[in-house]
Order: sequence, then structure tokens, then C-alpha cells
Amino acid sequence: MRDPDDLPIAVLGAGIAGLVAALELQRNGYAVKVFEAAPVIAGLGGTHHDDDGFTYDMGAHFITNRLAAAIGISGDCRLVHRYGETVLIDGRYVDYPNGLLQKPRFLASALRGRVQPPDGDPSTAAWRFRRDYGQALADEVALPLLEAWSGSPADELAASVADKIPASIAHTMFLHALAKATNRAISVGYCWAQPMSASVFHVYPENGVATLCERIAEQLPGVIQVSSPVQAIVVRDDKVQAVRVHDQEIAVRAVVSTAPINILPKLVEGSDKLEKYRRFRYRPMVMVNLKLTGRDLLPDVVAWYPTGYPFFRLTEATQSMPWLAPEGKTMVLCDIGAEVGDEHWTMDDDALGDYCVDHLEDVIPGVRERYLGCRVVRTPIAYPVYLAEYEEDRLALRESTGIDGLLSVGRHGEFSHNLMEDVYWTTMDRVHRWIDAQHEIDLPAIEAAERSRRVAADAHLG
Repeated sequence: MRDPDDLPIAVLGAGIAGLVAALELQRNGYAVKVFEAAPVIAGLGGTHHDDDGFTYDMGAHFITNRLAAAIGISGDCRLVHRYGETVLIDGRYVDYPNGLLQKPRFLASALRGRVQPPDGDPSTAAWRFRRDYGQALADEVALPLLEAWSGSPADELAASVADKIPASIAHTMFLHALAKATNRAISVGYCWAQPMSASVFHVYPENGVATLCERIAEQLPGVIQVSSPVQAIVVRDDKVQAVRVHDQEIAVRAVVSTAPINILPKLVEGSDKLEKYRRFRYRPMVMVNLKLTGRDLLPDVVAWYPTGYPFFRLTEATQSMPWLAPEGKTMVLCDIGAEVGDEHWTMDDDALGDYCVDHLEDVIPGVRERYLGCRVVRTPIAYPVYLAEYEEDRLALRESTGIDGLLSVGRHGEFSHNLMEDVYWTTMDRVHRWIDAQHEIDLPAIEAAERSRRVAADAHLG
């Protein structure tokens, strides 16, 4: 029987989390095998360049300079000079956050909410948003957007949904002011594992966000197997024993999974400890990239629409990164919350493009004449939905899966709202906690072996 210390660690998925985990384990002396179900690496961290000169990033539109430095691609990135958000309220656009604070009814309502907390269940997102922002801003803006984004009523969502929003309005306003003064897009709300500051700002890799995964993969030669979905994780006595890939069982020391946590129970054979995670829900999303003539067609890079439109957010990334489209052209990304199989999910790509253009006419007058075509991305697992009914189990997942040797990492595996930089830091943290635990387990055996060696040496000398 092989010594478990000689066995490889299997990593499920070659996106940013899986590759970061694999590289860090390898750096610490562990043998690693990465199994990727798709024929290519990167997943939602991928980048697509089309024949018309447009560039589409599957997930993140940009990264921070801090993440670029951690991966080692700082020299291959362009500076992003500006980034801003606006919200359509009462037929007019209002800047976030300054413009919202200048509306008297929002400000007065927010002050009342601090003095007299709202009625309702404090464990829900509805209560938390009304307390933090006041009933007016919550009911007119925050909660409609939250429900469009999550597909669930705010009074069924856990209060922790609000944790992804910057807690300090004053600090947020300070960083926005610094961004204008320094002519660079200072990061606000794009990482929670590390502090926000004026020295952390947005950059864009020369060849797209996929550069992150490509650079890491270069350091893992012979480790990554694409088109190799893991069919099962074999567990005995609540401890990982093996994985099954291409109908072959491979003995492993541990498994690091980036699979969605509600799918992971289907992969585990020999334990039912993960069954509670089957009920966890992800929000499907239909993302329609419209190719258009012109530039600066939206009032800011991101525009939010609480009501009245099939999309809840529009993004014109070329306002921040003009190189993503040919000169004189732009892209507007329409984010539509969906359910698998509904009318938006099943609509074909051309029909979706026309559908979005029709609803954009009063947002971008004359948009039909500007329209050049579209590219559509559908994902059934765009965002974790923090339902209050399983909040306790979600929090417990931060500590352990309950199976020895099974780590669940990444946005989908941790069931978290983490953006790309947070995925990096939380994955590093989980991997190092596992490594430290192995050292603690191995230390008594090491000390016992050392004592035996000394006894034998003393006996020999005697």
C-alpha cells in the first residue's frame, strides 16, 4: 500500500482558484494533478477576441494592480484611468454614491433608520438594507436591484448579502475623490480580504483577464489535464481516498474542489456529509454583449436600473478600457437575471440582441442604427444566492466541508460573492491552513522518529 504522503493532491477545475491552489501546493512540495472538464483552462476567467476586433472577458472586466503583482504580470498590464457607476431614479441618472446622498428624501430616511430601526426580521437582507440605507433608498433602489440580481425576495435573503457592499460611505467617497485627483480607477469594493487604499487600483492585462490563468498554468507543466471531468470523489470513513477520471480510479492524498458546492455532493461517493449543500442555489444569468458604433453611449461605465427594464445593469467597459473595441466602436453589456429554461434563457442569440436593442431605445436614442451584432453568454451559476434558510450551513462551510482531505475553494466552491482578487487571497488562505494542519498532524510522528533515531544513535555509541 502506498504511503499517503507519496500520493498526489487532485485539483478539480483549472480556473483561477484551482490553478492558484495547485501552484501553491506545488511550491510547498506536494505532487498535484489538475483535472479540468472543459477543453481549455480559465473558465469564467477566460477572454474571447472576435474577428471584428472586439474583446470580451467572461467574468471580471479588469483586475487590481495588487493581484497583478501577486501573479507576476504587472509589466503586462495597462492602467485603467476611470471607473464610475450611476443609477436611474425618477427618469434621471444619479451618481453613486455622492448623488444618492444629495437626495433629501434618501438622506432623511437613512438618518431615521439609524435612530429607529425598521420593523421585521433582523436576519434578512430586507431589514439590513432598510436599517443601513433608510427605507426610501432601500425600497426604491437597493432592494429592487438585489431582487433582480438574486431572483429571490429580499425578505428571504440573509442579511449577509449586504456584506459585499462597502461599509463606510465616507471612505468610499474619499477613494472616489482620490480616483479623480490621480486619474486612475482606485478600487472600491473589489476586494475584502485585503484593505482598500489609494495604492490599489484597476489595471487590465494586455491580452485579457485570461492572462492570469495562463501565467499560472505556465508554472504547472505536465500537471493540467483538460477534457478530464472528475466523475467521483471516493471517500471512506469521511476521508478522501481517490478520484475517478475517465473511468479510472486514482488514489490521492486530498482533493481541492472548485465545483459549485451544490454539485459537489453528487461527486462524493461514500459519505452523505455534503447532502445539505444540494439545496444551495445559484442565480443564472444571460449576458448580452451588444456591438455598437460610437463611444460613451452610457452616462457612466456602469448604469443600474432598479425598475422598468429587463436588464438590471448595463456596462460600457470601453469607457474605462477603449482598447476593447475598434476605434469609433463600443460594447454595451446587458445583464439579465434568468432561470434556466425561461423565456430569456431559451431565446436565440439574434433574438436576444434585438430584444435588448428594443429596450435600449430610450436609454441610447438611435441605438438601432448603431447596432452591429451581439455575443451572448449564459451561465447557470453566475451568483450564489444567500437564502436565509441555509445561512447557518453557508457559514459552517467557511471552516470545513466535514470530510478529511476535501477542500472546497473559489467563488463557486466557497459559495461566496468573492470577486477575482478575493478568490486569490481566500484560496491561498485555505490552502495554507490545510498545509499547517498537515504539519500539526505530522509533527508527533516526526518527533517520535527523531527520538527513536537518537536512542539508536546513543545505543550505537555505547
